[in-house]
Amino acid sequence: MSFHFPLRAQSVGGSAYYAERVTEEPHPNPNNKNAQTTVTLVYQTNFGGYCRNVKILWCKNVMNHSLCIMVNSTEGSFQYSCKIDLKPWHFWSKKGYKTFEVEGSQVDVYWDLSSAKFTSGPEPVSDYYVALVADEEVILLLGDYKKKTYKRTKSRPALVEPLLNYKKENVFAKKSFATRARFDGKSKEHDIVVESSITGMKDPEMWISMDGVVLVHVKNLQWKFRGNQTVLVDKQPVQVMWDVHDWLFSSLGTGHGVFIFKPVTVEAESDKEGSGHGGDGDNASKYYSTLGVDTTSEFSLFLYAWKIE
Repeated sequence: MSFHFPLRAQSVGGSAYYAERVTEEPHPNPNNKNAQTTVTLVYQTNFGGYCRNVKILWCKNVMNHSLCIMVNSTEGSFQYSCKIDLKPWHFWSKKGYKTFEVEGSQVDVYWDLSSAKFTSGPEPVSDYYVALVADEEVILLLGDYKKKTYKRTKSRPALVEPLLNYKKENVFAKKSFATRARFDGKSKEHDIVVESSITGMKDPEMWISMDGVVLVHVKNLQWKFRGNQTVLVDKQPVQVMWDVHDWLFSSLGTGHGVFIFKPVTVEAESDKEGSGHGGDGDNASKYYSTLGVDTTSEFSLFLYAWKIE
């Protein structure tokens, strides 16, 4: 990887911290029939008198589909977990309840995926809920069935809203890769699509669009396989960084492209003059977390795009 963050990004609240501390899934082989698509999210929550990180991991391959919930200890490592198997056969209960303990505090997990709608990825897009409850408080709620959640759990909403700090996704395709992300808690989710043309007589090109609008177009990709550019999404500056070296120069079926999407504050945006397609220059050092200035800068989306034959 060619992206570097200054030391200030290594603070506990910074998104670069999560990129290093989150337990990584093994890199998949895109041409293996059991290759897993995964979505990893890390939320900052509050319960039991501590600020804790909760890791949500959705996994799916031909044979299995699962959700794993992990909560970190006071030392910072993810030690407490609850796994839910989303089995395809008819007798699996898509509505359930589990409980586990985190350093003396009981955490209850409620879920209802009986009507959940999925696209190609492992994470549902609507009509479901997964809720973590501690001390009669819903400390984390996934999904859009909020009323059903509070009715079933008989718990109040969190006094401190959980904060999504990190999202990582492994996706597989030949030319077009898609995901969704919300860059702050108030805006809508955006459809993100990465398309490429790296075969044929023409020079390789790449397009990155949001909600159907092309925001980044890279020509001569063989020379600009690493780079960065600042774009506006709902009037908010978002830094887009990419590294597709392995798409172009690795053995067929073994390489992946990496894309990072990170909102920035007005202060950080003021340093963007000269930001563009040359990702290996001095501009790379300007992409850092602005902890304590604007919470929107804490979120980062990491998209790992694997090309299949």
